Amino acid sequence: MSRTADRPAQEEALSRAVWDVLAKQGLERLTVRAVAAAAGCTTGLVMHRFPNRQALLRHARELLHETSHRRVEALEATAASPREALRAVLRQGLAVDEETINGSVVWIGFLAAAFADDELIEIHRRNNRLWRERLERLVGGAAPEWPAERVSTVALALSAMVEGAAAFAAADAASYPAVVQVEMLDAALVAYGLAEVP
Repeated sequence: MSRTADRPAQEEALSRAVWDVLAKQGLERLTVRAVAAAAGCTTGLVMHRFPNRQALLRHARELLHETSHRRVEALEATAASPREALRAVLRQGLAVDEETINGSVVWIGFLAAAFADDELIEIHRRNNRLWRERLERLVGGAAPEWPAERVSTVALALSAMVEGAAAFAAADAASYPAVVQVEMLDAALVAYGLAEVP
């Protein structure tokens, strides 16, 4: 098979390797060499796609954004009500299984690296703005009588709670098991009057 024909498979293998190294080995070990080892290829092949560590980090963050975007779009599309959509989208932001725990670790690693890099921090801010806009739209749909300022404040509070819980769970899953994270989310929705009424 030619290199051209192999390109999609190579791209997928490299993407998976970048994600796996960052999620399982941590930010400090995210190197071209580590990605090559995880992908079972040469460092030259990795460097052809990712010339430096910044490119590896940028790719991991974009993968996280794309994966999350597809997941929340599907959740919104299948939700029976605005409040159910809000809960489902927030719940997927928690670290409740291997996929979402790994996603949280990648997000934390990227954020830590982004503080020292103007390009990476701008990627973070752009994606974070999109997340907040989605939550504001969902909160507004779940509470259409609320003024815009309250919608914005509650969306920000719910985002902070979910992202904080996910970060703590990624570092200490035993203290923040999935069931506790979901209970925290449901308690917050009840407190704000946004819980689905049975």
